[in-house]
Amino acid sequence: AGEFETKYGKKVKIEQDFRKTYEERNIDAVTIATPNHWHALQTIWACQAGKDVYVEKPATHNIYEGRKMIEAAYKYNRIVQHGVQLRSSVAIREAIQHLRNGLIGRVYMARGLVFRWRPDIGDKGISQPPAGLNYDLWCGPAPMVPFTRNLVHYNWHWHWNYGNGDVANQGVHETDLCMWGLGVNKLPEKITSLGGKFLWDDCKEVPEILTSVYHYPKEKRIIQFEVRNWCTNFEDGAGVGNIFYGDKGYLVVKGYGTYESYLGENREKGPSRSETGELTLHFQNWFDAIRARDMSIQNGPVQTGHLASSLAHLGNISYRLGRQLEFDPVAERFIGEGESEANAMISRDYRAPYLLPEVV
Repeated sequence: AGEFETKYGKKVKIEQDFRKTYEERNIDAVTIATPNHWHALQTIWACQAGKDVYVEKPATHNIYEGRKMIEAAYKYNRIVQHGVQLRSSVAIREAIQHLRNGLIGRVYMARGLVFRWRPDIGDKGISQPPAGLNYDLWCGPAPMVPFTRNLVHYNWHWHWNYGNGDVANQGVHETDLCMWGLGVNKLPEKITSLGGKFLWDDCKEVPEILTSVYHYPKEKRIIQFEVRNWCTNFEDGAGVGNIFYGDKGYLVVKGYGTYESYLGENREKGPSRSETGELTLHFQNWFDAIRARDMSIQNGPVQTGHLASSLAHLGNISYRLGRQLEFDPVAERFIGEGESEANAMISRDYRAPYLLPEVV
């Protein structure tokens, strides 16, 4: 707020309860960068209040929430942009076009890489919430468990009630690009995940190491996704990024604004590009769609946000249940052996009064 006032010379009103901002008639749009467990409710309530929304990744905390967000966006004609800025990167959009045009041949596999430094967070124990924190509101739809400092200030990512681990933290940028690059506009039919806590004896609940495989048998496509600690090798220069494999070569995406391609048996260098500015471009794309009232020009619409986030959630569910899962991508429900246990994890129990509406 202070930086904004210094730069633009205008006072910024600060509210602890976001619901009060939704009541402001002179607010047209909101950005949501709260913990994952709040994203869906805040987005739906914003749509109901007539606000357009930029929601950070992941769009959702569970699979069911995504469909309700899509319903709300269409019912109230709101522009809901998912915060995966590589969708607006000039270089990455060029890379996608190369894949569509057959640069590396028929693309059959995409890999997502999340090699991030995630240190030991210890166990800070139970304490009283800080005086300035409305802990009931912070917990919102999640259970209101005894407070510990490891639930706030980033480390909420590593607790299932609020976050979804790195596959749905950093990883949603890469799950989104995997699906975009492969040209698959639905969730997979088979999911297998293995991993665990192999590094630190701390209070994280989520796996530090995770490998997930997503299979599209009818399309003959496969996604391999890997989360591991940063103190390992990069792969073709990518520590956080993607690799696409075709029958004539492969293409590497590094971060949000660089790609390189290698062609043929001898890995001859193909087209490449590196360009910054994707975050500004992604917000500008959102503003353009708002002014035009046109969802079709969005680079990161809520539909792709739902799919990219749900891909990560599917991997987590397979990991937590410890087995391969079969999934109906049309109904977006698990099928086959043990389906009831898996389907119970598609949504969550919501704590009153922060309930996800059945009818948005």
